[in-house]
Amino acid sequence: MDSLITAAARALAAGDVLGALQRVSLRQDPPALALRGVAMAQLGEHPRARELLRRAARGFGSREALARARCVVAEAEVALAMRDLRSPARALAAASAVLEAHADRANAQQARLIAVRRLLLLGRAGEAAAALAGLDVHGLPPALQAVAALTEAEVALRSLRTVPAEAALVRAHAAAERAGVPALAAEVAEARGVLDRPAARRLQAGDDRPLRLAGVEALLASGALVVDACRRGLRAGPAWTPLARRPVLFALARALAEAWPGDVDRETLIAQVFRTRRPDESHRARLRVEMSRLRALVAPLARVEASARGFVLAVGDAREVVVLVPPIEGEPAALLALLADGAAWSTSALALALGASQRTVQRALAELEAGGRVRAIGRGRAQRWLSPPLAGFTTILLLPAALPLT
Repeated sequence: MDSLITAAARALAAGDVLGALQRVSLRQDPPALALRGVAMAQLGEHPRARELLRRAARGFGSREALARARCVVAEAEVALAMRDLRSPARALAAASAVLEAHADRANAQQARLIAVRRLLLLGRAGEAAAALAGLDVHGLPPALQAVAALTEAEVALRSLRTVPAEAALVRAHAAAERAGVPALAAEVAEARGVLDRPAARRLQAGDDRPLRLAGVEALLASGALVVDACRRGLRAGPAWTPLARRPVLFALARALAEAWPGDVDRETLIAQVFRTRRPDESHRARLRVEMSRLRALVAPLARVEASARGFVLAVGDAREVVVLVPPIEGEPAALLALLADGAAWSTSALALALGASQRTVQRALAELEAGGRVRAIGRGRAQRWLSPPLAGFTTILLLPAALPLT
């Protein structure tokens, strides 16, 4: 490796992107193309970065498997930044194996970190935690240690474990200080701010109170009967009854919980749950059927009893009933949460992360665009969607798999 390539690589490692480009901007050999690709990625020019990295990978010969593997890892990180989640995980795993075989431990661990972050964006927090458990960052460069600690913190936050998240963020801050990269330090500071912002709202007896993540964690561990509108289910300590696929039953449970310890009359329940202003006998019959189903489902946690006017949720004397709702509600809430990171998302990536069809996501984006809450850039296959960051509160409870269900 010649002196210019070495100097450019050191400049990139220190965060001096322009200094690196000054050394290799006019060169067309594969090592220079790879470094230019990394530099363009750090400047936010992701399509150009991907093109340069692919050219570099093609330029390396059959005996340069290590260099090609490094290009694959760099391209995977660019794809992650572009929110292109369709890239096959097998190529990244194969590149990681090549790097391990050539004793390039730092880049091999970087590949594993990229795989973990991709799993997090797809809402597969359990798989991400399992993959992260086998990661050893001892002896790695400080910048990579900071990224690993940030990833560990995000995994902990997704499962509402705030104490391990705080510890990981302290390690990330220390590693970022040692690395001396301003962009990395800013990312750590933003992650630490998540713990101090409201993450959800607690509704109880007409009182609407914001909660931080630590407050949400404490509420779920308190033993109270929580009607969880973030994950559509009922929780009482470790017991969890999912109702995400039973929207009518969840709507009934929420209406009863919001009125607790009082009851809710039948006409109000019919209007709220069945969305009708003129109830007839068929609606009343359906209400009785749905209440019977709800009573059977919640029997291990609470009782649904009939009152003179309607129905009431009854729990033991030592237990209270609380409704936990996201900081913002509505069907597009999770979509806005994904877009709140400031990155440009494709429709296909959003659909993949949400587990929905592209057509469903397109309709939701059209409605949000009409309301001025998102905007599109580009056209056709190059179209990407952006949203202003939702400042003032964290969206962690709106993201896929933000809460553990067991």
